[in-house]
Amino acid sequence: MPRNLALLLRHTIETELPNLQAVSDNEAAERPGGPEKWSRKEELGHLIDSAANNHIRFVLAAIDGEFRGLGYAQDKWVRAHGYQSLAWKTLVDMWHQYNSLIAHLIESIPEKDMDNRCVVGWGVVTLGFLIEDYVVHMQHHLHHVLSRERITPYPSLPIPSEPESRHTPGEQITA
Repeated sequence: MPRNLALLLRHTIETELPNLQAVSDNEAAERPGGPEKWSRKEELGHLIDSAANNHIRFVLAAIDGEFRGLGYAQDKWVRAHGYQSLAWKTLVDMWHQYNSLIAHLIESIPEKDMDNRCVVGWGVVTLGFLIEDYVVHMQHHLHHVLSRERITPYPSLPIPSEPESRHTPGEQITA
């Protein structure tokens, strides 16, 4: 499973890289949804924040046998980073490089560790679920950033049942 998930992540980032590179800096700065909605720059920045948070989760779950940590305040993170003022090319390059590292990490995780427990905020899931959810979350946002008509629904993965889970099917883990 880790190899398949790493391949899925690699395929996603390599397929979408040229699509993201085709967006101009001006287009990326626009707020088509209105002044209160994220621009493409901010939404891609959110995916960088997601990479940072999930990188830590994946590593700690793999090396410690379990991860326990908080979710993250995505709007506050996006505001704190000021992604709107960064060049689109910088954001695209950072997103691509960070996710290339994460794909390498995922491929290095032993199969036996994919069932390691991850407590994220209020949800209890497996490491394998968390990784798969990360990729689906990314695909959802990339479809939106690239203004596609068909947007990958999120969340689309069933939550694994675990007796201690306070997470119910259909609830979203903030990736």
